[in-house]
Amino acid sequence: MTASRIDIDTIRRLPKAVLHDHLDGGLRPTTLVELADAVGHKLPTTDPDELAAWYYEAANSGDLVRYIATFEHTLAVMQTREGLLRTAEEYVLDLAEDGVVYGEVRYAPELLVNGGLALSEVVETVQEGLAAGMAKAAAQGMPVRVGTLLCGMRMFDRVREAADLAVAFRDAGVVGFDIAGAEDGFPPADHLAAFEHLRVENVPFTIHAGEAHGLPSIHQALQVCGAQRIGHGVRITEDIMDGKLGRVAGWVRDRRIALEMCPTSNLQTGAATSIADHPITHLRDLGFRVTLNTDNRLVSGTTMTREMSLLVDEAGWTLDDLRTVTVNSLKSAFIPFDERAALIRDVVLPGYEL
Repeated sequence: MTASRIDIDTIRRLPKAVLHDHLDGGLRPTTLVELADAVGHKLPTTDPDELAAWYYEAANSGDLVRYIATFEHTLAVMQTREGLLRTAEEYVLDLAEDGVVYGEVRYAPELLVNGGLALSEVVETVQEGLAAGMAKAAAQGMPVRVGTLLCGMRMFDRVREAADLAVAFRDAGVVGFDIAGAEDGFPPADHLAAFEHLRVENVPFTIHAGEAHGLPSIHQALQVCGAQRIGHGVRITEDIMDGKLGRVAGWVRDRRIALEMCPTSNLQTGAATSIADHPITHLRDLGFRVTLNTDNRLVSGTTMTREMSLLVDEAGWTLDDLRTVTVNSLKSAFIPFDERAALIRDVVLPGYEL
């Protein structure tokens, strides 16, 4: 099937997988307005449509720091049990409506304790909300599995605490770990003790790298910290010249290290210049294990359906490409091999037989 023959309704029905998506970046605008009113938090506007537009415009600054600053409002309404339960449940339902059959949601517990919840209570509450969402989605005939990645904020000093939580909750829905936040000036090796602890405890982790900072960030995430995946990784192209791979790029491709690529988000933060020229297509052609992700659905005004459609319309992707990138995501998901294989065999591949 050629790109021109894949219409938006077909793409919407395709089974999808997303590995890189932030809970606090994916609230429904209406929910944000209602929760803000309940806790007395002032928003830029209380009209849901205007608020969605405000987020999209603010995020299109080309500045990662300003992009991150838009989270002030979503975090403000996620400090209570009620806010977390609703946010988590709706998160799952929104994925299911988008055709996602497997998702990994990430968030930093340390950013959600201002309302008096303990770190462990935050994780327990989010897991309760996610479970409720999965049950409702299944009852509606849209089954989706969602695993959790706990994040440490790389510019603060609680990363080891977050890693300890990932270990503690690894049998309760938490499937892995990440560090997030401003990348430039906060190298992953600053938190080496946390990553060493995760390796000893057999907890997989990904690291945001190669977005706001270049090749040294990716090298350090892999070779010093031991990441199994790379969040974003768009600047791996700095190690590729005329199709020839440098040592870091070669290591990533040859060892099938997944790149969690987020085209719309990368355009907004200035890490890429257009969908047509986004590195995901070139890296795909060179044999890298690229995966397609939303990053922050509210902030970027996007969905997996939209991300796929953009690549079809502007980068010439085909149905085969969309299937491949979905299979790539499941191959690199932080769940057991047999569960990944079953999703690919029983759900994804049949779903692409149009």
